[in-house]
Amino acid sequence: MGNLLYLVAVILVIAWAIGFLGYHASGLIHILLVIAVIVVLLKVIRGAAN
Repeated sequence: MGNLLYLVAVILVIAWAIGFLGYHASGLIHILLVIAVIVVLLKVIRGAAN
């Protein structure tokens, strides 16, 4: 499950980068980026706790 969340986070970051570079950066893309960063942080924190 952790690998799946990491994969989703990476995909969201790539989607944000494509949207940002394509000048189609809307509020939704930035929200997705924030969610991706939170997922990565949670994975790191949970991994350090174990």
